[in-house]
Amino acid sequence: MQAQILGMLTPLMALFFAVTFAVFWKMGGMKRHVLGFSIGYTFFAAGYLVTHFLPSNALYLFHTTQVLYTIAVIAMVTSICERVGQRVHVGLLVAIYIISASVLAAAVGFTSDVAPRLIIVNTGYGAMYIVGLTTILSARRKNLIDLAVIAVISIQAIDFLVRPNLTLMYERSIAEEAYRESFYYSLIGLVLGVKSVLGAMVLLGATIVEWTTSLRESSSRDTLTGLHNRASFEQAMLQLLPRAQKEGRPLSLVVADIDHFKQVNDIWGHQSGDRAISSFGKLINEMVRGCDTAGRVGGEEFCIAVWNCPNEPAERLAERIRQAFAQLSHAGLNDDIRLTASFGVATAQDGESYERLFARADAALYDAKSHGRNRVENAERERIAVPESIEDAAERPLRAFKPAVAQA
Repeated sequence: MQAQILGMLTPLMALFFAVTFAVFWKMGGMKRHVLGFSIGYTFFAAGYLVTHFLPSNALYLFHTTQVLYTIAVIAMVTSICERVGQRVHVGLLVAIYIISASVLAAAVGFTSDVAPRLIIVNTGYGAMYIVGLTTILSARRKNLIDLAVIAVISIQAIDFLVRPNLTLMYERSIAEEAYRESFYYSLIGLVLGVKSVLGAMVLLGATIVEWTTSLRESSSRDTLTGLHNRASFEQAMLQLLPRAQKEGRPLSLVVADIDHFKQVNDIWGHQSGDRAISSFGKLINEMVRGCDTAGRVGGEEFCIAVWNCPNEPAERLAERIRQAFAQLSHAGLNDDIRLTASFGVATAQDGESYERLFARADAALYDAKSHGRNRVENAERERIAVPESIEDAAERPLRAFKPAVAQA
């Protein structure tokens, strides 16, 4: 009876937390790692429900729950690492799943004893959390919230690696038909419920702190897009560049400009143009990580400081944003009209100033305009000079840039 109650309460709590994180992400304009927390709790709830309600002797039971729990773990680990600007090796997480899934398939084929299956799948989850723990420990940010998050990941890793072995030392073996009446099953319901609440409280606290910080910074935000305004973005860059150079981390800059934007205002009006700018800003905010900094630095010009990101991944980010924007429909424009944007990418060099970095990224953006627009050009690659058109010559002064914040 106790296991039955826990079997309902645990996934209900997980779904509640999933909805809460989704609301913060959508209504609070939070970064995508908050959405990742929601996805993680959603798949955790699904995995628990499958474990609780599918026949315990079903051949596919452990395979199904392993897939759902693995998606939950990967979503949580990648989101937690992204929150502090660390890029977890997703390929390694997938490799851990493939190995554990293969061993699980062999165990299911050789024996009806549930104990080996539990050790296999839990060891895989624990290994994934170890990967996340080693990744997040290399992050510079170590405030109280960050330390609490590290503690949560550590507890998860220890629990998955130690608890199954200790419990099964007591029970030794568990038959398929007796799985839900076992001591292990009663214990896991309690442990998962406690971990679910503990982890959610810490992550909710981190999310609330980020949300309140963003509210305090609202005066430095562009009212149309919600991104940093020009002065705020430049001030952030003057802090990020020295930090990146001190820590030896790559910092890339993406500069974007909506193509033929003057025609949008002339044909459909400035209100439609404002909607297009707002849509572009929202798209950028959804596609960058929590550690990245995005701003609107001109009328239809945007900048993204991509933290701890080498040149090629930054170029791929720009390409993903370019493709997504080209597919958007915009209120106030004809249904068959799609706007495009051009992008320039540059990666900070040793001792390089923000003004110089921006100038190189802006030159790459100008090359993208000259090569036909709706494309990404990279300042770190050799570019072919093309004649400047009359239209490009007219647009060029609008993209000329002088920092609004004086450099020390």
